[in-house]
Amino acid sequence: MEELPEIFNRFREEIDNEMKSIISENDLPLYDMLRYHMGWIDEKGNPGDFNKGKFLRATLCMLACISTGKDYKKALPVAAAIELIHNFSLIHDDIQDNDIQRRHRPALWYLWGKPQAINAGTAMKVLANLAILRLQNYKIPYIKQIEIFKILNESCLKMLEGQYLDISFEDKSDVSPDDYIIMIERKTASLIEGAILIGAVLNLDFDKIIPFKIFGNYLGIAFQIRDDILGIWGNEDKTGKPHASDIRKKKKSLPVVFALKQSPDKIKKDLQKIYARKIINEKNVEKILNYLETVKAKDFCEDKCKYYYNLAINEIKNLPVFEEYIDSYKKISKFLLIRNF
Repeated sequence: MEELPEIFNRFREEIDNEMKSIISENDLPLYDMLRYHMGWIDEKGNPGDFNKGKFLRATLCMLACISTGKDYKKALPVAAAIELIHNFSLIHDDIQDNDIQRRHRPALWYLWGKPQAINAGTAMKVLANLAILRLQNYKIPYIKQIEIFKILNESCLKMLEGQYLDISFEDKSDVSPDDYIIMIERKTASLIEGAILIGAVLNLDFDKIIPFKIFGNYLGIAFQIRDDILGIWGNEDKTGKPHASDIRKKKKSLPVVFALKQSPDKIKKDLQKIYARKIINEKNVEKILNYLETVKAKDFCEDKCKYYYNLAINEIKNLPVFEEYIDSYKKISKFLLIRNF
Protein backbone atom coordinates (compact mmCIF):
# COMPACT_ATOMS: atom_id res chain seq x y z
CA MET A 1 0.00 0.00 0.00
CA GLU A 2 1.29 3.43 -0.89
CA GLU A 3 1.93 5.51 2.22
CA LEU A 4 0.37 8.92 2.68
CA PRO A 5 2.87 11.76 2.23
CA GLU A 6 4.14 13.14 5.55
CA ILE A 7 2.22 16.41 5.10
CA PHE A 8 -1.01 14.46 5.77
CA ASN A 9 0.21 13.43 9.21
CA ARG A 10 1.38 16.92 10.12
CA PHE A 11 -2.10 18.39 10.54
CA ARG A 12 -4.27 15.31 10.96
CA GLU A 13 -4.68 15.34 14.74
CA GLU A 14 -5.42 19.06 14.92
CA ILE A 15 -8.01 18.85 12.11
CA ASP A 16 -9.63 15.87 13.82
CA ASN A 17 -9.80 17.71 17.15
CA GLU A 18 -11.29 20.78 15.46
CA MET A 19 -14.05 18.66 13.92
CA LYS A 20 -14.77 17.02 17.29
CA SER A 21 -15.08 20.48 18.80
CA ILE A 22 -17.45 21.60 16.02
CA ILE A 23 -19.71 18.57 16.42
CA SER A 24 -19.44 19.08 20.21
CA GLU A 25 -20.61 16.86 23.02
CA ASN A 26 -24.34 17.25 22.33
CA ASP A 27 -26.03 14.12 23.68
CA LEU A 28 -28.79 13.97 21.03
CA PRO A 29 -28.37 10.63 19.19
CA LEU A 30 -28.18 12.56 15.92
CA TYR A 31 -24.65 13.60 16.85
CA ASP A 32 -23.65 10.04 17.67
CA MET A 33 -24.47 9.24 14.06
CA LEU A 34 -22.05 11.96 12.95
CA ARG A 35 -19.40 10.74 15.37
CA TYR A 36 -19.87 7.18 14.09
CA HIS A 37 -19.43 8.25 10.47
CA MET A 38 -16.30 10.22 11.37
CA GLY A 39 -14.75 7.13 12.96
CA TRP A 40 -14.72 8.31 16.58
CA ILE A 41 -17.17 5.74 18.00
CA ASP A 42 -18.69 2.40 17.02
CA GLU A 43 -22.41 1.82 16.39
CA LYS A 44 -23.01 1.27 20.12
CA GLY A 45 -21.35 4.53 21.09
CA ASN A 46 -18.09 3.06 22.33
CA PRO A 47 -15.06 5.30 21.66
CA GLY A 48 -12.50 4.07 19.14
CA ASP A 49 -10.11 5.14 16.45
CA PHE A 50 -11.64 3.80 13.27
CA ASN A 51 -10.76 4.56 9.66
CA LYS A 52 -11.31 8.30 9.14
CA GLY A 53 -10.30 8.70 5.53
CA LYS A 54 -7.33 10.53 4.06
CA PHE A 55 -8.25 14.13 5.02
CA LEU A 56 -7.10 15.11 1.51
CA ARG A 57 -9.16 18.27 1.13
CA ALA A 58 -8.49 19.52 4.65
CA THR A 59 -4.77 18.83 4.25
CA LEU A 60 -4.66 20.77 0.97
CA CYS A 61 -6.36 23.70 2.71
CA MET A 62 -3.77 23.64 5.51
CA LEU A 63 -0.91 23.34 3.02
CA ALA A 64 -2.18 26.30 0.97
CA CYS A 65 -2.34 28.37 4.15
CA ILE A 66 1.03 27.47 5.67
CA SER A 67 2.80 27.75 2.31
CA THR A 68 1.59 31.33 1.81
CA GLY A 69 1.64 32.70 5.35
CA LYS A 70 3.31 30.34 7.84
CA ASP A 71 0.61 30.62 10.55
CA TYR A 72 -1.51 27.58 9.78
CA LYS A 73 -3.72 27.42 12.90
CA LYS A 74 -6.11 30.05 11.54
CA ALA A 75 -6.98 27.60 8.76
CA LEU A 76 -8.14 24.87 11.17
CA PRO A 77 -11.82 25.96 11.30
CA VAL A 78 -12.15 26.05 7.51
CA ALA A 79 -10.11 22.89 6.96
CA ALA A 80 -12.46 21.14 9.38
CA ALA A 81 -15.48 22.68 7.61
CA ILE A 82 -14.25 21.38 4.25
CA GLU A 83 -13.75 17.89 5.68
CA LEU A 84 -17.27 17.98 7.17
CA ILE A 85 -18.76 19.00 3.80
CA HIS A 86 -16.87 16.16 2.12
CA ASN A 87 -18.30 13.72 4.68
CA PHE A 88 -21.80 15.14 4.29
CA SER A 89 -21.50 14.29 0.61
CA LEU A 90 -20.30 10.75 1.42
CA ILE A 91 -23.27 10.11 3.72
CA HIS A 92 -25.69 11.20 0.99
CA ASP A 93 -23.73 9.39 -1.76
CA ASP A 94 -24.02 6.11 0.14
CA ILE A 95 -27.77 6.58 0.35
CA GLN A 96 -28.10 7.42 -3.34
CA ASP A 97 -25.85 4.53 -4.41
CA ASN A 98 -27.20 2.02 -1.84
CA ASP A 99 -23.62 1.38 -0.71
CA ILE A 100 -23.71 -0.64 2.50
CA GLN A 101 -20.06 -0.07 3.44
CA ARG A 102 -17.92 3.00 4.01
CA ARG A 103 -14.27 2.77 5.11
CA HIS A 104 -14.54 -0.94 5.96
CA ARG A 105 -17.59 -0.39 8.23
CA PRO A 106 -21.36 -0.44 7.71
CA ALA A 107 -22.54 2.78 6.06
CA LEU A 108 -24.48 5.20 8.25
CA TRP A 109 -27.82 4.66 6.49
CA TYR A 110 -27.43 0.88 6.71
CA LEU A 111 -27.43 1.10 10.51
CA TRP A 112 -29.86 3.99 11.14
CA GLY A 113 -32.00 4.00 8.01
CA LYS A 114 -32.08 6.43 5.10
CA PRO A 115 -34.36 9.13 6.59
CA GLN A 116 -32.16 9.64 9.65
CA ALA A 117 -28.98 9.37 7.59
CA ILE A 118 -30.27 12.22 5.39
CA ASN A 119 -30.81 14.26 8.56
CA ALA A 120 -27.28 13.43 9.75
CA GLY A 121 -25.69 14.42 6.45
CA THR A 122 -27.63 17.69 6.30
CA ALA A 123 -26.70 18.49 9.92
CA MET A 124 -23.05 17.96 9.04
CA LYS A 125 -23.37 20.47 6.18
CA VAL A 126 -24.93 23.07 8.50
CA LEU A 127 -22.21 22.54 11.10
CA ALA A 128 -19.61 23.12 8.38
CA ASN A 129 -21.12 26.52 7.57
CA LEU A 130 -21.30 27.49 11.23
CA ALA A 131 -17.65 26.54 11.66
CA ILE A 132 -16.66 29.49 9.47
CA LEU A 133 -17.71 31.79 12.32
CA ARG A 134 -14.75 30.41 14.28
CA LEU A 135 -12.48 32.50 12.06
CA GLN A 136 -13.43 35.42 14.32
CA ASN A 137 -11.28 33.80 17.02
CA TYR A 138 -8.26 34.32 14.75
CA LYS A 139 -9.11 37.95 13.94
CA ILE A 140 -9.74 37.14 10.27
CA PRO A 141 -11.26 40.26 8.62
CA TYR A 142 -14.96 40.01 7.84
CA ILE A 143 -14.34 40.56 4.14
CA LYS A 144 -12.13 37.46 4.14
CA GLN A 145 -14.76 35.49 6.05
CA ILE A 146 -17.35 36.40 3.42
CA GLU A 147 -14.98 35.37 0.61
CA ILE A 148 -14.37 32.04 2.31
CA PHE A 149 -18.09 31.47 2.88
CA LYS A 150 -18.68 32.19 -0.80
CA ILE A 151 -15.92 29.83 -2.02
CA LEU A 152 -17.05 27.05 0.33
CA ASN A 153 -20.70 27.19 -0.66
CA GLU A 154 -20.07 27.68 -4.38
CA SER A 155 -17.79 24.63 -4.26
CA CYS A 156 -20.48 22.66 -2.48
CA LEU A 157 -23.11 23.73 -5.00
CA LYS A 158 -20.88 22.67 -7.90
CA MET A 159 -20.32 19.34 -6.17
CA LEU A 160 -24.09 18.82 -5.99
CA GLU A 161 -24.46 19.81 -9.65
CA GLY A 162 -21.87 17.15 -10.46
CA GLN A 163 -23.73 14.57 -8.42
CA TYR A 164 -26.90 15.43 -10.35
CA LEU A 165 -25.08 14.89 -13.64
CA ASP A 166 -23.53 11.65 -12.40
CA ILE A 167 -26.93 10.23 -11.47
CA SER A 168 -28.45 11.45 -14.74
CA PHE A 169 -25.77 9.56 -16.68
CA GLU A 170 -27.19 6.27 -15.39
CA ASP A 171 -30.10 6.58 -17.83
CA LYS A 172 -28.05 7.75 -20.80
CA SER A 173 -26.14 5.67 -23.32
CA ASP A 174 -24.50 8.53 -25.22
CA VAL A 175 -22.26 9.98 -22.49
CA SER A 176 -18.86 10.88 -23.93
CA PRO A 177 -15.51 10.99 -22.08
CA ASP A 178 -15.62 14.79 -22.46
CA ASP A 179 -19.08 14.87 -20.84
CA TYR A 180 -17.69 12.78 -18.04
CA ILE A 181 -14.74 15.11 -17.41
CA ILE A 182 -17.16 18.06 -17.20
CA MET A 183 -19.15 16.12 -14.61
CA ILE A 184 -16.17 15.27 -12.38
CA GLU A 185 -14.92 18.86 -12.58
CA ARG A 186 -18.04 19.63 -10.59
CA LYS A 187 -18.56 16.51 -8.48
CA THR A 188 -14.98 15.95 -7.31
CA ALA A 189 -12.62 18.69 -8.44
CA SER A 190 -14.77 21.57 -7.14
CA LEU A 191 -14.27 20.81 -3.44
CA ILE A 192 -10.57 20.02 -3.87
CA GLU A 193 -10.18 23.29 -5.77
CA GLY A 194 -12.22 25.14 -3.13
CA ALA A 195 -10.12 23.72 -0.29
CA ILE A 196 -6.90 25.02 -1.83
CA LEU A 197 -8.45 28.40 -2.66
CA ILE A 198 -9.69 28.88 0.90
CA GLY A 199 -6.29 28.10 2.40
CA ALA A 200 -4.63 30.56 0.05
CA VAL A 201 -7.18 33.36 0.40
CA LEU A 202 -6.53 33.48 4.15
CA ASN A 203 -3.18 35.11 3.28
CA LEU A 204 -3.44 36.39 -0.29
CA ASP A 205 -5.61 38.84 -2.18
CA PHE A 206 -8.28 37.22 -4.30
CA ASP A 207 -6.59 38.17 -7.59
CA LYS A 208 -3.44 36.23 -6.61
CA ILE A 209 -5.06 32.85 -6.02
CA ILE A 210 -5.90 31.95 -9.64
CA PRO A 211 -2.97 29.47 -9.95
CA PHE A 212 -4.34 27.62 -6.90
CA LYS A 213 -7.70 27.32 -8.65
CA ILE A 214 -6.09 25.89 -11.80
CA PHE A 215 -3.88 23.50 -9.82
CA GLY A 216 -6.84 22.29 -7.73
CA ASN A 217 -8.97 21.70 -10.80
CA TYR A 218 -6.36 19.52 -12.51
CA LEU A 219 -5.55 17.68 -9.29
CA GLY A 220 -9.23 16.97 -8.61
CA ILE A 221 -9.81 15.52 -12.08
CA ALA A 222 -6.74 13.28 -11.75
CA PHE A 223 -7.94 12.18 -8.30
CA GLN A 224 -11.36 11.10 -9.60
CA ILE A 225 -9.99 9.26 -12.62
CA ARG A 226 -7.69 7.31 -10.30
CA ASP A 227 -10.76 6.60 -8.14
CA ASP A 228 -12.54 5.24 -11.21
CA ILE A 229 -9.62 2.90 -11.90
CA LEU A 230 -9.68 1.65 -8.31
CA GLY A 231 -13.48 1.29 -8.42
CA ILE A 232 -13.08 -1.46 -11.03
CA TRP A 233 -9.56 -2.86 -10.73
CA GLY A 234 -8.69 -1.95 -7.13
CA ASN A 235 -7.79 -4.46 -4.41
CA GLU A 236 -10.67 -4.98 -1.96
CA ASP A 237 -8.34 -5.21 1.04
CA LYS A 238 -6.94 -1.77 0.23
CA THR A 239 -9.98 0.10 -1.11
CA GLY A 240 -12.57 -1.38 1.25
CA LYS A 241 -14.83 -2.03 -1.73
CA PRO A 242 -15.44 -5.30 -3.60
CA HIS A 243 -13.53 -5.93 -6.83
CA ALA A 244 -15.37 -4.29 -9.75
CA SER A 245 -17.73 -2.59 -7.30
CA ASP A 246 -18.49 0.27 -9.70
CA ILE A 247 -19.64 -2.24 -12.30
CA ARG A 248 -21.93 -3.99 -9.81
CA LYS A 249 -23.41 -0.59 -8.93
CA LYS A 250 -23.88 0.14 -12.66
CA LYS A 251 -21.84 3.32 -12.36
CA LYS A 252 -20.99 5.00 -15.63
CA SER A 253 -17.43 5.73 -14.57
CA LEU A 254 -14.78 6.73 -17.10
CA PRO A 255 -13.71 3.16 -18.09
CA VAL A 256 -17.31 2.25 -18.94
CA VAL A 257 -18.02 5.57 -20.67
CA PHE A 258 -14.91 5.03 -22.79
CA ALA A 259 -15.92 1.44 -23.61
CA LEU A 260 -19.41 2.51 -24.65
CA LYS A 261 -17.87 5.06 -26.99
CA GLN A 262 -15.04 2.98 -28.43
CA SER A 263 -16.43 -0.55 -28.64
CA PRO A 264 -17.66 -2.18 -31.86
CA ASP A 265 -21.46 -2.03 -32.24
CA LYS A 266 -21.97 -5.60 -31.06
CA ILE A 267 -20.13 -5.03 -27.77
CA LYS A 268 -21.68 -1.59 -27.33
CA LYS A 269 -25.20 -2.99 -27.66
CA ASP A 270 -24.43 -5.79 -25.22
CA LEU A 271 -23.00 -3.30 -22.71
CA GLN A 272 -26.13 -1.16 -23.01
CA LYS A 273 -28.31 -4.22 -22.56
CA ILE A 274 -26.43 -5.31 -19.43
CA TYR A 275 -26.52 -1.83 -17.89
CA ALA A 276 -30.26 -1.62 -18.55
CA ARG A 277 -30.86 -4.57 -16.22
CA LYS A 278 -31.85 -4.05 -12.61
CA ILE A 279 -28.96 -6.14 -11.29
CA ILE A 280 -25.66 -7.06 -12.91
CA ASN A 281 -24.83 -10.67 -12.02
CA GLU A 282 -21.33 -12.12 -11.64
CA LYS A 283 -21.34 -13.59 -15.14
CA ASN A 284 -22.02 -10.18 -16.63
CA VAL A 285 -19.45 -8.53 -14.37
CA GLU A 286 -16.81 -10.79 -15.91
CA LYS A 287 -18.16 -10.09 -19.39
CA ILE A 288 -17.87 -6.33 -18.83
CA LEU A 289 -14.34 -6.71 -17.47
CA ASN A 290 -13.43 -8.59 -20.65
CA TYR A 291 -14.99 -5.86 -22.80
CA LEU A 292 -12.99 -3.21 -20.92
CA GLU A 293 -9.85 -5.24 -21.54
CA THR A 294 -10.69 -5.51 -25.24
CA VAL A 295 -10.82 -1.73 -25.73
CA LYS A 296 -7.93 -1.12 -23.28
CA ALA A 297 -10.12 1.07 -21.07
CA LYS A 298 -7.72 0.87 -18.13
CA ASP A 299 -4.81 2.08 -20.28
CA PHE A 300 -6.94 4.98 -21.52
CA CYS A 301 -7.87 5.99 -17.96
CA GLU A 302 -4.30 5.72 -16.70
CA ASP A 303 -3.13 7.93 -19.57
CA LYS A 304 -5.87 10.47 -18.80
CA CYS A 305 -4.97 10.46 -15.11
CA LYS A 306 -1.31 11.03 -15.94
CA TYR A 307 -2.27 13.83 -18.36
CA TYR A 308 -4.09 15.81 -15.64
CA TYR A 309 -1.40 14.98 -13.10
CA ASN A 310 1.21 16.49 -15.44
CA LEU A 311 -0.93 19.61 -15.89
CA ALA A 312 -1.17 19.95 -12.11
CA ILE A 313 2.58 19.44 -11.65
CA ASN A 314 3.29 22.05 -14.32
CA GLU A 315 1.03 24.56 -12.56
CA ILE A 316 2.93 24.25 -9.25
CA LYS A 317 5.66 26.56 -10.57
CA ASN A 318 3.04 29.33 -10.80
CA LEU A 319 1.90 29.02 -7.17
CA PRO A 320 3.04 32.00 -5.05
CA VAL A 321 4.24 29.79 -2.17
CA PHE A 322 7.35 29.51 -0.03
CA GLU A 323 10.00 27.38 -1.74
CA GLU A 324 10.19 24.92 1.17
CA TYR A 325 6.63 23.72 0.49
CA ILE A 326 6.95 23.05 -3.25
CA ASP A 327 7.95 19.46 -2.56
CA SER A 328 4.79 18.87 -0.51
CA TYR A 329 2.61 19.91 -3.46
CA LYS A 330 4.55 17.54 -5.70
CA LYS A 331 4.35 14.64 -3.26
CA ILE A 332 0.60 14.99 -2.80
CA SER A 333 0.12 15.11 -6.57
CA LYS A 334 2.29 12.02 -7.07
CA PHE A 335 0.45 10.14 -4.35
CA LEU A 336 -2.91 10.83 -5.99
CA LEU A 337 -1.57 9.47 -9.29
CA ILE A 338 -0.31 6.14 -7.92
CA ARG A 339 -2.43 5.54 -4.80
CA ASN A 340 -4.09 2.16 -4.36
CA PHE A 341 -6.62 3.15 -1.67
